[in-house]
Amino acid sequence: MPEGSKFVGKSIQETQIQEQDINVLTLYRGNKVIPNPRRDRVLESDDKLLCFGKMESMRSMVPAKARRRRSPAVADLPEQLPEGSEPDDA
Repeated sequence: MPEGSKFVGKSIQETQIQEQDINVLTLYRGNKVIPNPRRDRVLESDDKLLCFGKMESMRSMVPAKARRRRSPAVADLPEQLPEGSEPDDA
């Protein structure tokens, strides 16, 4: 739950995600792991939910900014090996 999410401060039941066929399996809050959280559990900023349900319904819950695919940084290889080193034989 990013800060400012419409779900922060609401209970799992109040979010009405069950009506979208989404089940909350686990709630991660800091160092705590809460399996099968109660429906009256109030969500806080930075909570993470492990859910099971329809992919399209779950995608709609995640803000577009957080949905961006992460692309790893790629470094260029040097054109020449450092002096005195030999290539590895594979």
